[in-house]
Amino acid sequence: MVRRHYENFPVASRLVPPQKRDALAAIYAFARSADDFADEPGEDHRLEALAQWRHRLRQCYEDEFAGRDRSHEGHLSSPDAVFIALGHAVAQFRLSQFNFENLLQAFESDVRVKRHPDFASLLDYCACSANPVGRLVLELFDHRDPELFALSDFICTGLQLTNFWQDVAIDLERGRVYLPLEDLVRFNISVADVEALKESARARVRLPLDDRWRQLMAFEVSRAREFLERGRVLAEKVTPDLRLQLRLTYLGGVTILDKIEEARYDVFRDRPQLGRLDSLRLFLKAWRASLGGRDQFFN
Repeated sequence: MVRRHYENFPVASRLVPPQKRDALAAIYAFARSADDFADEPGEDHRLEALAQWRHRLRQCYEDEFAGRDRSHEGHLSSPDAVFIALGHAVAQFRLSQFNFENLLQAFESDVRVKRHPDFASLLDYCACSANPVGRLVLELFDHRDPELFALSDFICTGLQLTNFWQDVAIDLERGRVYLPLEDLVRFNISVADVEALKESARARVRLPLDDRWRQLMAFEVSRAREFLERGRVLAEKVTPDLRLQLRLTYLGGVTILDKIEEARYDVFRDRPQLGRLDSLRLFLKAWRASLGGRDQFFN
């Protein structure tokens, strides 16, 4: 989840002011490491690693790491370096503990839960796996208004859903299916059908995507797009130093959804992703909107 988000929106991350960028890097390192634990072999080992990560997180809020020397942090490659940097970020920007706790809860869910019975279950997962990241970014820029948190949740859930539909094949490799089972039933598709589509793409065998799959994915893409649209106005309600990054993040998510549609929902042969030209085009669009104001962004 964390790797995918950074891959889709690297330009937005680089636009964060330097002081806040260090804190964002600490948040990313914390979540990236925990995400890696959730993908390691052995369920008990993964859960124990996440439990240790939670213990270290709580030490950050007990000031154990806040006063330590940061000169040996390097590239946040060791656990101590991660939590020393995170402790400073927590103290400097008053980052809420429950957002980090919710992220860990999502990673634990990745270990235990491989299927989601319905869309409500998937949204509950997004509330822990995606929404805390947006809320932490808002806190980093000293935005703590509940209205902004709610708008951020729409954006982050939309982005998480976009990642799921973009990475159906990758998640299958890890034994995970984020497509709600009730939706598969609704469109008369089984998990075995989805696995067959993935295997045919790997073997370069032409197994045609039928209307059932395209209708299912059109339905899921429209859901993700609706969440992004509901949160779109967030960029107009934050301070200017965050506005460009949020516009880029929104545009990145919408562009991935556009690419899925352009591929006629075949996410197995060529994974939809942003290229360099896409990133440049989106940056110019977001930058022009910053010069032209709200109306230009919404047109």
